[in-house]
Amino acid sequence: MVALHRLHSLVISHLPLLSALPILKRSIIGPAIISKFPDPAIITVGSTYYAFATGSDGLNIPIATSSDGATWTNAYTDALPNVGAWSNGQNVWAPDVVQLSSGSFVLYYAATFAADTSSHCIGAATSDSVTGPYTPIAATIACPTSQGGAIDAAGFTDYDGSQYVVYKIDGNNIGNGGNCNNANAPIVPTPIMLQQVSPSDGYSLIGQAVQILDRDQGDGPLVEAPSLVRVPDSSAAGGWMYVLFFSSNCYSGSEYDTSYAISTNGITNGGADYAKSSTPLLVTGGDNNQLYSPGGLDIDADGAHVVFHADLDDSAVTRQMWAGVVNIDTASGTVSI
Repeated sequence: MVALHRLHSLVISHLPLLSALPILKRSIIGPAIISKFPDPAIITVGSTYYAFATGSDGLNIPIATSSDGATWTNAYTDALPNVGAWSNGQNVWAPDVVQLSSGSFVLYYAATFAADTSSHCIGAATSDSVTGPYTPIAATIACPTSQGGAIDAAGFTDYDGSQYVVYKIDGNNIGNGGNCNNANAPIVPTPIMLQQVSPSDGYSLIGQAVQILDRDQGDGPLVEAPSLVRVPDSSAAGGWMYVLFFSSNCYSGSEYDTSYAISTNGITNGGADYAKSSTPLLVTGGDNNQLYSPGGLDIDADGAHVVFHADLDDSAVTRQMWAGVVNIDTASGTVSI
């Protein structure tokens, strides 16, 4: 569960002109990691791909590496040995790592809030090395406990160097029961929020968070796991199309999926929600019936390589990491894999 399970960081100096990429054939690889590796995030540094996941096997944030984005090795090391003082250290979920223009790294994560253990909040940690160990900042960067808390943070760098974090307000945490605790009326909103942060440290807040997506009837009880990328588009406002990947429905069932939404009117889409695709990108039964409950997709700064999780044996107990390559077609406003 638990990807605005993620807006993903694009470091300006490493941003290719995605429109110049060749047409990519459908590509899904997996499971790339057969052990537990849910809610994966991906970043490339130099010639190495790194993935980070929700805590398991005694590690807060496990790490995996790859030389090609396809074949992965679980390092069984912890990027975040200690969490911020605001958390009790339980249920460390859905990380994302971004590289700032200074070359340093910021890791975003969600964990149980010590002052209200019924909720998760979002924190940040810093390191000079992509693999850490990361040093947590003391305070949260998003903690709306009255709305259910916050999870699924992901970083993003815009074309002008401005820095953002997208995340989910965890409304289903205070829902009224049913599927993922939010199927019974009144349904509680689970909006994806966009928060500007300082480009110098990646976590000092600038202004107020704004909504860029929320669930509707077709999404079931929630939307979550945001990951954002931008691609050149001469027909879009400012010359950029923004693509927001997200998951909907409940992570523990067959309807959990990965979809995407588009803005051609700037990063905030002119104050309106991003326009959702009519067809999900990944669903149960995909990849020759190998995928069950595929979600939590994160896209790399290259605008092509992605990682996501899918269940082993139709059970969310073991969510394995899969990898793939997407093609974003700005002319049609569609994404394929």
